[in-house]
Amino acid sequence: MLSPPVTTDIAIRARNVTLSLGSGEAATRILKGIDLDVAAGESLAILGPSGSGKSSLMAILSGLERATGGSVHIAGLDFGPLDEDALARARRGRVGIVLQAFHLLPTMTALENVAVPLELAGLADPFDRAADELRAVGLGHRLTHYPAQLSGGEQQRVAIARAVAPQPEILFADEPTGNLDAATGADIIELLFARQAAAGATLVIITHDPGLAARCGRIIEMRDGAIVADRRA
Repeated sequence: MLSPPVTTDIAIRARNVTLSLGSGEAATRILKGIDLDVAAGESLAILGPSGSGKSSLMAILSGLERATGGSVHIAGLDFGPLDEDALARARRGRVGIVLQAFHLLPTMTALENVAVPLELAGLADPFDRAADELRAVGLGHRLTHYPAQLSGGEQQRVAIARAVAPQPEILFADEPTGNLDAATGADIIELLFARQAAAGATLVIITHDPGLAARCGRIIEMRDGAIVADRRA
């Protein structure tokens, strides 16, 4: 039996979420009726092998993709009826995302990569906030460096700073150490949990690594588009 959250303060609520690609008899079911509650401030690992649907679930919960069916409430907002533009607006202040690929703009410095999204969102003092967050992730000496001048670990630190700087309620990380060596990846995970704690955010990590999943307070396991286990770590 799946374990419910221990609190009623819910950051993420998904009910009967489905995702299909294609239509009719050719349709492929990616997610098969996901029910999930995630408590505010919780650290959750979504664990499963490649093809289990875990990244697709994250894409829907983070507002990067729309579900085929079911309902998704994120930080109190119903994502279901929102179009792509409305989802982009809804993510601001609610959701921060760290991906395996760093997705930094190569023509912008580290400072600009963090500050420009803040500026576009209309937040006050974007460059000051960006500089503070980059210092918090250990890159105060790299503010004016471009991504090509940074190591992989440093680029992921910039990506974490960019995700955390808007002070989102929920932080998603999809295989955040996938492009890093073991030692650098371990440092990045420590940093990710530290920034989550500092921000008081809910953290959802997508991973195929049981060791990383065990760092979280709760683990759900996925197989073939469904949740097959839900336990406290």
